[in-house]
Amino acid sequence: MTPLQEITNISDKLPLSVLKDINQRIGDWLASGGNEDDPYIEQQLRFARRFVSEGKLDK
Repeated sequence: MTPLQEITNISDKLPLSVLKDINQRIGDWLASGGNEDDPYIEQQLRFARRFVSEGKLDK
């Protein structure tokens, strides 16, 4: 399973604001020539997983 697929699988556990942020970051990355299998996409997945496990936003 790719990092993008994993993000999609946990997307229902993320607040809309977090999901929009991840989507924007990934979209910008891909638009600038990045690939779906780049470490940056895995970084976004780690952020999403951490948010799901901790359930909060740092302010």
